[in-house]
Amino acid sequence: MRRPSVDRVFAALAAVLLVASVGTVVAVPTEATPTGDEVSFDAGVPESFDFRATDESGVATVDGERYGSLDGALDAARPGDTVALRGRFDPERAVVVETPNLTVRRADGADSRPVIDGTGEGDVLVLNATGVTVDGLWVRNSGYSTEGNDAAVWIAGEGATVRDSRITGTTFGIWVDGAADVHLVGNTVVGREEVQPRTDRGNGIQLYEATDAYVADNRITDARDGIYYSWAEGVEARNNTLWDLRYGVHYMYSNDCRLANNTAVGNDAGYALMLSEGLSILNNTAVNNTGQSGHGIMIKGIDHTTVRGNHVVGNGNGLFVYNAVDNEIARNLVAGNAVGVHVSAGSVRAEVHHNTFARNRLQVRADLGQQVVWNESVGNYWAGAGARDVDDDGVSETRYRPAGMVEHLTREHPKASVFTGSPAFEVVRLAERTLPVIEAPGVVDHRPLVDPPHDWREYYDRSH
Repeated sequence: MRRPSVDRVFAALAAVLLVASVGTVVAVPTEATPTGDEVSFDAGVPESFDFRATDESGVATVDGERYGSLDGALDAARPGDTVALRGRFDPERAVVVETPNLTVRRADGADSRPVIDGTGEGDVLVLNATGVTVDGLWVRNSGYSTEGNDAAVWIAGEGATVRDSRITGTTFGIWVDGAADVHLVGNTVVGREEVQPRTDRGNGIQLYEATDAYVADNRITDARDGIYYSWAEGVEARNNTLWDLRYGVHYMYSNDCRLANNTAVGNDAGYALMLSEGLSILNNTAVNNTGQSGHGIMIKGIDHTTVRGNHVVGNGNGLFVYNAVDNEIARNLVAGNAVGVHVSAGSVRAEVHHNTFARNRLQVRADLGQQVVWNESVGNYWAGAGARDVDDDGVSETRYRPAGMVEHLTREHPKASVFTGSPAFEVVRLAERTLPVIEAPGVVDHRPLVDPPHDWREYYDRSH
């Protein structure tokens, strides 16, 4: 006896469900303001940099004395002194600072940013002493070895500060090597665009076993990853702009760190959170990260972490949640992505609420073997979902299944995908929203929001 076709099975099921759901009212929200289809976002980053170095011979001044070499000035300096630079220095080997609490900065009245030009081998500037400050310099032309960790600025001394400096032509931009209380503020780091693929480059800022670092207001491009954490702890990174990279930010084995108000645009992936816990990912922006991995925010092997207030727009996957438990994902705007959120590998314990899901081609993809409930009290806003607010509290009494029976069956039986727009499938979706008669693996939002917490239209051209 021939087995009935998938379409016939669903047609019969739909007939039963249609009778059961007679009288149900579903309100479908519409967009009040028409918008274009393409994400419109200006991160304020240049297409390229036109940096021009001075040809003036380098002069370093310490306590009124002038030196023609950096090494001579650093040898003469005492703890707490200032070494003021102007012009261009071409040292034959790495410049090493061994004097604590020294400040190396651009001289007052200097016409251009002083340059420390490396040899193209090894490191350029090494800060071994504690409390060293580098301010307003241009450090460039490190070695090319990723295995040797060649860096423009290598920091081993605690309490070091690098601010308002330019780092170019480098493998690793700034490498923090096991030092605590380092401040990296207001720097521009440009790697080597000519090195392909990106995985053959070094990272813009490397935080290796760094503790309590502060990384703010930096601009990083043309490296492998913008900010890379390895066994770091207690790091705060905020207001950094990251573009044309593999990952804008990449966490590995790093706990109790805070990432706030950063912008990652045009990378393979925006923020890659991996194998860490206790992170706070707050109010960041990830737009048009559509490379090989294509995630706005990747949450992989992450526990006890808060992902809140982020705008994730125009990426491949807005959120990619893999083998992650006991996290809070709240008040994020997830819009215009190929997939709003992709949940898999046992990511079943999470608080997911007050998010806005809009204009994603697929709101949720759930590769799960069980049904996951996203909050019993207050859920998320789903553009185009059925919503029925009887008591006018802003929360629908009608549950929503962004990833339910239809998605589960089409994933298990790809040939059934040709029927996803059929009346039978639409009735199944309606029943999943209104009646608890189907409990397939996937995601269910019991109390979706009636109104969106965010206005996603700000990311689209409203002239349409």
